[in-house]
Amino acid sequence: MESEQAIDALGALAQATRLEVFRLLVAHEPEGLPAGEIARQLDVPHNTMSSHLGVLSRAGLIEAERHSRQIIYRAKLGALRALVSYLLKDCCKGRAEICAPIIADLTSCCAS
Repeated sequence: MESEQAIDALGALAQATRLEVFRLLVAHEPEGLPAGEIARQLDVPHNTMSSHLGVLSRAGLIEAERHSRQIIYRAKLGALRALVSYLLKDCCKGRAEICAPIIADLTSCCAS
């Protein structure tokens, strides 16, 4: 990931509704959610939600797929991985003991 891509992604996430949309979509992987359901769950008007989804899509954080009359949105987990990797690359100048708590937090969220 290049710094310009990271700036675009972080900028897209630097708004409360878009951050909640992204987190909601991550929680609903791999199925994704229809746009209307995202708007309903977050209590956001449909036209406003459309704008937020567009920003996230242009930043490369989500993707849309048409299923009949619905558009299903999914988080692009590869983009999330690339962003986190970009932020943590060369973490603490190779001092693993400093980065260990960050890695542990990330690992514990996925533990069964």
